[in-house]
Amino acid sequence: MQTMMLKGTFPQAMDLKGRMTFPNKLREVIGERFIVTRGFDGCLFVYSLENFERKAEKIQALPMAKGRDVQRFFMSWACEVEADKQGRILIPQNLRDFAKLEKDIVVTGVSDRAEIWSKNAWDALNSQINEEQLMTTLEELDF
Repeated sequence: MQTMMLKGTFPQAMDLKGRMTFPNKLREVIGERFIVTRGFDGCLFVYSLENFERKAEKIQALPMAKGRDVQRFFMSWACEVEADKQGRILIPQNLRDFAKLEKDIVVTGVSDRAEIWSKNAWDALNSQINEEQLMTTLEELDF
């Protein structure tokens, strides 16, 4: 099984219909068809079809009492999208509303997934990063 490594930060623009260009460098890894769903911290998570299926199987294996909220969070919001000839995808309105996506957005590669952020939320998140905590975590990894 190939390990996916999505990385990089790509400023993008979204049109009024909710279309945006999904970065070619990320599509080369994730494919032309993929899953967009609700993420954490106010962003959207983007998974390859195969990676999403693996994660969905793990979630489905949880006992109902433990897994139902996780199932609802990820599965009920999940949407398969396909890039058109220009590399654009359409983000459904409910996901745009959840992530407060308007014109200026940022797409980031984050290891096994990509994330779609409003530019304002991305900037706010980055301004709150505690470099001391990061350094401690990296030292634990012998980085």
